[in-house]
Amino acid sequence: MASAASEYQTRNLRNVVLFGHGGAGKTTLVDSMCYIAGGTTRKGDVQKGNALTDFTPEETGHKISINLAVAHAVRNGVRINLIDTPGYLDFLGEVVAGIRVADAGICVIDAISGVEVGTEKTWTAADAAGLPRAVFVSMMDRDNADFRSTLGQIRDELTSAAMPVHAPIGAGADFSGFVDLLTMKAHTLKGGDKGAATVADAPADVASEVEDLREELIEAIVSGDDDLLEAYFEGEELDPGRLGEVFAEAIRTGDIVPVFCGSCQTSAGVPALMDRIVELFPSPDRAAPRTARDGSGEVSLEPGAGSPTAALIFKTTSEPHVGDLSYFRVFSGRITNGVTLANPDRSASERIAHIAIPHGSQRIDVDALNPGDIGVVTKLKDTHTGDTLCDDGSQLSFGGIEWPVPDLSLAVTACTRADEDKIGSGLAKLHEEDPTFSSGYDPERGQTIIRGLGEIHLNISLEKMTRKYGVNVDTHQPNIAYRETITRTAEGQGRHKKQSGGRGQFGDCHIRLSPLPRGEGYQFVDKIKGGVIPTKFVPAVGKGIGLASGKGVLAGYPLVDFQAECYDGSHHSVDSSDIAFQIAGSIAFQKVARDANPVILEPIMEVEVETPEEYMGEVMGDLNQRRGRVLGMDSKGRRQVVKAHVPQSELYKYSAALRSLTHGKATHTRSLAAYEQVPPHVQERVIAESQRDDNE
Repeated sequence: MASAASEYQTRNLRNVVLFGHGGAGKTTLVDSMCYIAGGTTRKGDVQKGNALTDFTPEETGHKISINLAVAHAVRNGVRINLIDTPGYLDFLGEVVAGIRVADAGICVIDAISGVEVGTEKTWTAADAAGLPRAVFVSMMDRDNADFRSTLGQIRDELTSAAMPVHAPIGAGADFSGFVDLLTMKAHTLKGGDKGAATVADAPADVASEVEDLREELIEAIVSGDDDLLEAYFEGEELDPGRLGEVFAEAIRTGDIVPVFCGSCQTSAGVPALMDRIVELFPSPDRAAPRTARDGSGEVSLEPGAGSPTAALIFKTTSEPHVGDLSYFRVFSGRITNGVTLANPDRSASERIAHIAIPHGSQRIDVDALNPGDIGVVTKLKDTHTGDTLCDDGSQLSFGGIEWPVPDLSLAVTACTRADEDKIGSGLAKLHEEDPTFSSGYDPERGQTIIRGLGEIHLNISLEKMTRKYGVNVDTHQPNIAYRETITRTAEGQGRHKKQSGGRGQFGDCHIRLSPLPRGEGYQFVDKIKGGVIPTKFVPAVGKGIGLASGKGVLAGYPLVDFQAECYDGSHHSVDSSDIAFQIAGSIAFQKVARDANPVILEPIMEVEVETPEEYMGEVMGDLNQRRGRVLGMDSKGRRQVVKAHVPQSELYKYSAALRSLTHGKATHTRSLAAYEQVPPHVQERVIAESQRDDNE
């Protein structure tokens, strides 16, 4: 843990989340900012495993960002809290958490690939939160970099409000700097690893090249202020201070999304980007007010030191020899060491000790945090991600974080008896650190099922469980939750008679089974007339049928979507009982269901694949091989969206197959659509597998 840091007032804070597609350069950009600001003594490298915000063994091993991480860079007396988020959509929950506590965002897009699926998904998450944001077009120094094309994609596929502030001079090997369109100054790179540049008036030829972009930007800014607009059209010189104020307000409201450019790797354009963050991005006291709820309803929170204290826990991690680390954002009030705060979400209280500000894997001690700041604290007893901490008695709550719903599952079994004893607590700790990971025992499948946002997400979560908690598991394809149903009406008798000394058992019923539409479940109808079965025993027949249907008649799967009518029977005045008629109903079901042409149903998933157009043939062919039925196709910018119904049994490890087919450029989501009858050859296989499992 590093030494104590100075306290920053709310107006001198900026909370900025970085998001975008994997590999665009977010982590490298954070490293560059911190290195330029003097927060690190060397510039880290993701590929070398020494990046500031990629520090867990899983991240350094896989060379990708997996966890949200926080660092900070001080520029012109302002501390910029930088929230680095992963680009792989398997870790979208980390992006959602980062957006939840930021006041602005930077979407990093590389100038070669342009807008990709991860860019769109994370942009949509920022849209949903109403987050002010900017774009940094990175990798301008790489071959095939194309700023104008990337700008066109941003406007077509993300937002028409995108307005360049920086226009590059050259591209690829010829990239030498950029023109600031607000000042029409050319920033020519000096070389070195801190992005130093010489600033001078833009040469006439360069200025003429970007004049159209400058006009667009200035017109977009002045349209937000009548006095500036009038001065602009009358050809008067615009007041730079007023222009900056109006520009900052347009960014805050989302009317303008500024676009910057440079290279994260060489830090080109990064110092100028940091200057604009300080000048144009909202401080916590200028950001949109946050709301919470208390016992009386919704409360708007002002980020003042005198306001009621309210902080949101947005990330929990665990470190060996330290315990749980809780990352939090102070939305209002001031938090000092030693204060006791309430957690109304858990009806608990916590003493806050050893407050620190996070800087990658380091923690820097502070005595207090002002409104708007981000901190980390250790060893909270009963506080979890999404919980609110507030003044005792105020009962303020932010209502948690709305996480993406995990839609991919795997079955796991412990490798050893020792692992079996620890698997429950290990899986629970993974969920504590990552709410988009969940687990539980599924009695219908007879398996422990883990759920996540993708195969990479699940595999890395299990790696983490082995490393941190010493639990090893094997993974398997989850058993498919097949169903059975009947396809025609049949009827028959179930009779149970037992005499073994003393009172006997007697139940006799005649039932008729009929198919119902899909999704109707089980319905029981009493058609008894003349009291041949006493009224009090008729429900027992229905209960017996319902219990027996839970095991089906073909392969042991629940039989659904049928109606059972009990229309005749007989009873004994002494030996009849509820249990006797339950057994009679069960016997009748087993007989009659076999005569009603039973079939097996399988779960059908609605799969939506988003892919670049050039891979459509491979994607469609693969879906057809998986017994998929394509429902339709839509265009989405430069990509195609394929919707299909695919049997769940055919989707095991589909994420990996799709990545392989499309070189990692396609993504998919899935949800349960319906249950449908399996083809005859599949039914034979399912029955054979069930019989084999029973024999084993």
